[in-house]
Amino acid sequence: MQAIDGASVTLGGMTDLDARERAVAEQWRALVDRTRVDIEAAPEIGGSLRTALAHILINRHGVAIQPGTRSYSRSWIRDGAMTSGALMRLGHADAARDFLDWFLPFQFDSGKVPCCADARGADPVPEHDSHGELIYLIAELFRFDRDKDALRRRWPSVKAAIQYMDALRASERSERNQTADRSAYFGLLPPSISHEGYSDRPAYAYWDNFWGLLGYKDAVDIADALDLRDEAGRIRNARDGYRKDLYASLQAAMQHHEINFLPGAADRGDFDATSTTIALAPGGETAMLPQEALRATFELYWQHFVARREGRSDSTLYTPYEWRVVGSLLRLGWVDKAQQAVQYFMADRRPVAWNQWAEVVVHDPRKSHFIGDMPHGWVASDFIRSTLDMLAYERESDQSMVLAAGVSATWRAGEGVRVQALRTPWGALSYWLRAHGERRVMLHVEAGLDMPPGGLRFWLPDHPHAKLAAPQASIELESRDGHQEWVIRALPATLELRW
Repeated sequence: MQAIDGASVTLGGMTDLDARERAVAEQWRALVDRTRVDIEAAPEIGGSLRTALAHILINRHGVAIQPGTRSYSRSWIRDGAMTSGALMRLGHADAARDFLDWFLPFQFDSGKVPCCADARGADPVPEHDSHGELIYLIAELFRFDRDKDALRRRWPSVKAAIQYMDALRASERSERNQTADRSAYFGLLPPSISHEGYSDRPAYAYWDNFWGLLGYKDAVDIADALDLRDEAGRIRNARDGYRKDLYASLQAAMQHHEINFLPGAADRGDFDATSTTIALAPGGETAMLPQEALRATFELYWQHFVARREGRSDSTLYTPYEWRVVGSLLRLGWVDKAQQAVQYFMADRRPVAWNQWAEVVVHDPRKSHFIGDMPHGWVASDFIRSTLDMLAYERESDQSMVLAAGVSATWRAGEGVRVQALRTPWGALSYWLRAHGERRVMLHVEAGLDMPPGGLRFWLPDHPHAKLAAPQASIELESRDGHQEWVIRALPATLELRW
């Protein structure tokens, strides 16, 4: 017999306990290692990805995705859709599917999608981002699982949400909104409080409207996939009209408020780069946005970021939803800034070894302040999505997949970066990338991935004039946005770049 904490345990019982512990550990490894990322120079990245995934799975209430377990014991379609996007990329489309099928019955007969739901039912508060988010989740799941029968069953929910958004938009396409002082509201979704910063009064939030536009875009894709030609044509026309109104609104709002950046809301003219990120990913509008205003938005964000990092800001408090900005910086080609942001956010894990973030972070870990839920599931999903973007992200403008856009020279050192079975709409992506000496980099992409229409794209921002060591018929060089990209058209493929 052996005494532990005042209790008697047989040696056989201890052996059984050890076996059960090993079994549970193996179960978790199987869950968090469906996709694996290993970076020799930054092992905390891969470790934090696995931990963040585990926190998301633990935070669930049954199959209902929740951002936390204390303050947020409800399920928001906003959090659920974005978190499901992260789950799918890490091999957990099953968890996303379960959440979607649980949430769908909460949709109102009118087509309205509730902002959140729990065992008591759906919340009737109007938050107009929710309709686009539900459609996006339905479309994104189909892109990953290709289950057309399930997509057909979910089509009535998509159609009803589109009809509801049609009615919302029609209410703002009024003569009242054709005056000079209200022209920025014409054709948008009505004001709502979906953005937490607008809880004092509803606003014409571009957060809502870019989600709405994405909902129309994805509804067209769904109708096309189901060969619903008349429906696809009608929604395509509505999508194009919506985009026209939305971009006219942006220009009118910037002119009215005398700003050169993209505002968070048409009526407020406020600066909110973290909200604007949604237009880039998953919104896919990077190439369509007014480029000068887009760059000005994130240049202003960077000024605020540096001031906070250097202690020159009025407050060091921030919400780690800012992880989303990393993906936007990558899409602008600002790789060094993205890497600096990663280093800053990683240092604010609390405690560092636990690989988690609070909902609110202050840079001084000894300072007492409100932290919200910790770990926070939505923050975890923002971290996952932006970190995976650094390794591979979809580019809507040319239907390509961009590889290793955020991988720095430091990450390429030693054994470099290894990505195993990262899920994409074209299958599982596996590759390794490492430096060989001071003037050579090798990238190897394994077979098993269906080729995206625009191919796989790769370039070295720190060595833009690197040359392919040996010509290959399946690898082309193309010019884009002032730099050269290597385009892979067949797998497996190995690139050896020298400079």
